[in-house]
Amino acid sequence: MLLPLGVITELQALLGDRFSMAKAVRDQHGRDESPYPELAPDAVVFVQTNEEVACVVKLCNEHHVPVVAYGAGSSLEGHVLPIHGGICLDLSQMNAILEISPDDFLVTVQAGVLRKQPNQEIKDQGLFFPVDPGTDASIGGMCATRASGTNAVRYGTMRENVVALTVVTSAGATIRVGSRARKSSAGYDLTRLFIGSEGTLGIIIEITLKLYPLPEGISAATCIFPSVSAAVQAVIAIIQYGIPIARVELVDETAITAINRYAKLSLQEKPTLFFEFHGSPLGVQEQAENTQSICSEFDGSGFEWSANPEDRTRLWQARHNAYYACLQMQAGARILNTDICVPISKLAYCIDRARDMLNQSHLKSAILGHVGDGNFHALIIIDPNRAEDIQEAERLNRLIVQDALSVGGTCTGEHGVGMHKIQFMLEEHGADAIECMRAIKAVFDPNNILNPGKMLPAPPL
Repeated sequence: MLLPLGVITELQALLGDRFSMAKAVRDQHGRDESPYPELAPDAVVFVQTNEEVACVVKLCNEHHVPVVAYGAGSSLEGHVLPIHGGICLDLSQMNAILEISPDDFLVTVQAGVLRKQPNQEIKDQGLFFPVDPGTDASIGGMCATRASGTNAVRYGTMRENVVALTVVTSAGATIRVGSRARKSSAGYDLTRLFIGSEGTLGIIIEITLKLYPLPEGISAATCIFPSVSAAVQAVIAIIQYGIPIARVELVDETAITAINRYAKLSLQEKPTLFFEFHGSPLGVQEQAENTQSICSEFDGSGFEWSANPEDRTRLWQARHNAYYACLQMQAGARILNTDICVPISKLAYCIDRARDMLNQSHLKSAILGHVGDGNFHALIIIDPNRAEDIQEAERLNRLIVQDALSVGGTCTGEHGVGMHKIQFMLEEHGADAIECMRAIKAVFDPNNILNPGKMLPAPPL
């Protein structure tokens, strides 16, 4: 769409040179980490205060101009692509830590704060924020997508770790939901409604997060397996045994090969589990020993563990680099990323099925997984300029998702719906639940200006 002249004039008066219609700026905000082609907004605004956000959104609502919130641009499902044009609301300059309350184990931040920043600020107080999606995403974006990551098996997702929000509604009102109390029975749980809403119900501008004591002892370990299936069976046994692992990640042999080349490492190129244990020094040792014993029952070998911080950092940096390492497997490639999550008892079945389908395709692929909570990703390598690659990747994705739904799982465990998972929403939730979601959207955003075209399938004609 073309912006009304009145909107341009008012935004220029409000923001000065923090309002931009320059092509380079718009192009930068028209892409994310998804395989979708670039789609630039009509203008970008760089806001710095809550009041500016409210003014921008109110003005856009009055003129029916779409608004898409933008944090770090690290989303994988096309969340921030402005498919109807309009204004890209860049929150990256709202990056202050507003309050640290160590006695309450809470920290309040602005939406543009990046994931690693709070931990840098609070580590000297013996605290940390555990949600770790891998990339250094913005906290606001992590709330909007209900992110989780490698620590979710022990500490939960953003849903469990946000206690309060400040949100700007589509009408430009600023509301506060939730409280600093550890629990509440007062009214509808609007906090959880906004978590995972992907910018379609309101613009999250401040977040109060739970903090946790830094564990006295931390150790990391790796173990290799003869097959992905054996590794998954070991994880299921470890969970059922009740070992309180903090992280357990599956990386298949293809991804290990890519990591070795990307990071110049020499890991054995076999399916590998990456573990982390938190607790007292003796407790951590006991967890590691019990885990090693269980892994050996499933032909796990080469179990190595270390409490050395440098070793842990090297290990988890390798895991976090897996996505980018796989991108380097093919020149000019993009990745179509599946994100299913299933009951832990069905995990081995779904991964085996996915492996069989992927092995029969001409496309390169790898499997990674936060397998401790039943979440895994198939990283399907495509040439974005080859229609047959895109078609084949979408076919594989659809089959993998349908397997997950058939066993009571979900099409997205942590990346969110965005544009890419809309096609599965009706099948996962049913027509009546989708109509309920549409009704909620209509109440919060009657003019449909907030990230339109995302999350929900279009209503039938």
